[in-house]
Amino acid sequence: MLKYTTRFDHGLGQEWIETDLSGKELLVTPLLNKGTAFSEEERHNLKLLGKLPQRIETLQEQLFRVESQFGRYTTTLQKYIYLNNLHDKNETLFYTFLLDNLDITLPLIYTPGVSAAVQRFSHEFRQPRGLYISYPDRDKIDEILDNRTHAEIDLLVATDGERILGIGDQGIGGMDIPIAKLVVYSLCGVNPYRTIPILLDVGTDNQQLLNDPLYLGWRHARIRGKEYDDFIQTFVDAVKRKLPKSMIHWEDFGNQNARRILETYRLEHCSFNDDMQGTAVVTLAALLSAIKASNLDIKDQRIVVYGAGTAGLGIADQLFNAMVHFGVPPEAARRQFWLIDRHGLLVDGMPELNTFQQPYARPSQEANDWPNEKRDLLSVVEKIHPTILIGCSTVKDAFTEAVVKAMASHTNKPIICPLSNPNENSEGDPNNLIAWTKGKALIATGSPFPPVEYEGIKYCITQCNNALSFPGIGLGVIATKATQVTDNMLWAATQAISLKAPILQDPTLPLLPHITEIPELAAHVAHAVAEQAIKDGVATVNPSMNFAEFIKENMWKPYYRPIRSAKG
Repeated sequence: MLKYTTRFDHGLGQEWIETDLSGKELLVTPLLNKGTAFSEEERHNLKLLGKLPQRIETLQEQLFRVESQFGRYTTTLQKYIYLNNLHDKNETLFYTFLLDNLDITLPLIYTPGVSAAVQRFSHEFRQPRGLYISYPDRDKIDEILDNRTHAEIDLLVATDGERILGIGDQGIGGMDIPIAKLVVYSLCGVNPYRTIPILLDVGTDNQQLLNDPLYLGWRHARIRGKEYDDFIQTFVDAVKRKLPKSMIHWEDFGNQNARRILETYRLEHCSFNDDMQGTAVVTLAALLSAIKASNLDIKDQRIVVYGAGTAGLGIADQLFNAMVHFGVPPEAARRQFWLIDRHGLLVDGMPELNTFQQPYARPSQEANDWPNEKRDLLSVVEKIHPTILIGCSTVKDAFTEAVVKAMASHTNKPIICPLSNPNENSEGDPNNLIAWTKGKALIATGSPFPPVEYEGIKYCITQCNNALSFPGIGLGVIATKATQVTDNMLWAATQAISLKAPILQDPTLPLLPHITEIPELAAHVAHAVAEQAIKDGVATVNPSMNFAEFIKENMWKPYYRPIRSAKG
């Protein structure tokens, strides 16, 4: 483990770091390295004299150089690699540059830019980061966790790489996703000194990867069934022993595993699934904002979800819970949903129906009115006249002109959310959705789209990005050291995001805050989540100060902390 201790200097009112590292070891430790910004005293005490150019620079002077270097690159992958290298050399400089340029850098290091990096992972590999836990090493998980860089861990993001964005099984390349998620967490105040990205390497069914001589993962078909479940159990047991106060953020697991893992372990160890819960929170926040803007009561909404996998069901669950929260009886609320997967409308008795889809299957008696071949998206829209249409299918342009116009003909403000990532998998292009509805549609997308000009009016398109939800949820959990992420905490996060909806001030503005506002939004969401954790009795820290101050005290910021030698 990295030999350092973070301390607080009450006289200076700031943190300082004590470490056993010195010389070259210190310069290659990205969380501690300051490069040319090491002070004269630090250079002397930490054995850095002569190892750096003579001039001592400020962080701002270093940023000027980074901006110049970054500007020389032209492709998304080149820019991603440059930022990744900066991340591996100097984390304070990396995070400061990102925060100063969020509109440019966030789409590169997070969605949609990280998609290309994931696919090129084995070919572009330069520097290891995080922990790789492979199935053949399943009896060594305790030892692997002991090899972590940081002693105290609040948060780990784990993936098995099976369902990455819209590009599917990427095996070992999935590691870039937990890294990216933790970058976003830290941009919003989660201390990177207390986090780990983890890749659970259980093989891959991507034959192209298995045939690639440079592939770095375990060359084996994905394990399934009991072997897989036992492996996950062994991993969770080890985390409980070694990192008992941590939160596990589960990311990009396959549909068959994601829900089961969360349901199995959410009461056993603090757990959060971003694909299910994070997506659902931010989407529900957008939907609540749209419902307010549409002037149609939530009990009167008719919801079609196209894509009944992990994300689609997670969104349906949250929207169902919201309807119940607002007084709609559960039986009545359930009748307001129509979910469609690749086999068509979910109906009782379908042989393809999964257990987690069963609550949303339409009654078989109702299905008798539908010809078997006419349970596709267009037929459902024409028959039930939805007010809300949500896409989680990764089927490009599934929201056709016929579908959208059929929807718009029966509702004054159609709420349309093509949420699949990246953009090339989006169910609909906002330009078309605005034109086909004559400017009436309230739109939220999964990836960023530019504003749409229609008949002289500029419509800003909401990006329904999980980065608006998960950092604040994690920050609230960490601040209170909560033992669970309760449904009430997720609901508190949803309401907190929805309250910041720009559309409530101007009908041409987005349904959600802009993605570049995530640091401020995270503090707002964390406040609500922390407060609810205490109400739910799952917090193990109850602040004596007010919540705003409490959250601020728990937010990490990138700046150069003084470094002192532990050797005197």
